[in-house]
Amino acid sequence: RGRMMRHVSKAFVEVPMRVLRIARFAARYKALGFTVAAETLALMQQLAESGELQALMPERVWKETSRALMENHADEYFEVLRACGALKVLFPELDALYGIPQRPEYHPEIDCGIHTMMSLQQACKANYSLDVRFAVLVHDLGKALTPAEELPRHIMHEERGVKPVTEVCDRLKVPTNTKQLALAVCKEHLKCHQALNLKPGTLWRLLQRLDVLRRPERVEAYVQACECDSRGRLGLEDREYPQSRYVLDAMEVVRGIKAQDLPPDISGPDIGEMLIQRRIQAIEELKARQIIAAV
Repeated sequence: RGRMMRHVSKAFVEVPMRVLRIARFAARYKALGFTVAAETLALMQQLAESGELQALMPERVWKETSRALMENHADEYFEVLRACGALKVLFPELDALYGIPQRPEYHPEIDCGIHTMMSLQQACKANYSLDVRFAVLVHDLGKALTPAEELPRHIMHEERGVKPVTEVCDRLKVPTNTKQLALAVCKEHLKCHQALNLKPGTLWRLLQRLDVLRRPERVEAYVQACECDSRGRLGLEDREYPQSRYVLDAMEVVRGIKAQDLPPDISGPDIGEMLIQRRIQAIEELKARQIIAAV
């Protein structure tokens, strides 16, 4: 009897899992012309409407989604889920972005959901890591929470996005490092876009929040995700993003300043203060060199 119950339980889970797998196969084989047949999509829609998808273990949803995110056309996974209604069930925060307008002078594609998928396409095109792709996927979730009277502007969408990004990560049991990068990109992506105009002290504090001294790889991943956001716009997919080089250069100059390089008579709390001053000064000098080079 126990064996039979395990078999029934597995079958109950495997049926809704097929919705995710079909969507992942669509992402994997899109380049070969694969599309989901109308009758299959109809069956997937029935499953989405039946409530069976809610029986899926979060770990299994994340496992299938993380695999899909690493496909060359990861956006197709989410588009298929949306087409059958499963996106609204499993990723309601992402589904809510569709139909939300943005200012056309900054986002010619206008729709927030379309922008998210275009940004994800950029991450796939560049063959970025899973952490970067997921951060790109959820970076704008706060725009779905913009009050209607403020549209198409999205003031403070970075702060509003913290809650839904956290909820998605906690619900799906997303790995800690993946979650940390996603939250950093959500909260700080506009700072990267503005990097060339930031005061050196402001850029230093951004790098500090990204844990530049201990986790330089996080700064690199952050920059990659922000670049995807910048290029995930209609007609702007190939535009230059000099902010990437500038932020990474700033990372290198501040990491190059060590306590052992300070005057020997500096001690105690003065060490930390002088290190901060020298790192900010190094960014000032980097910025000055860039201004001279641009003239």
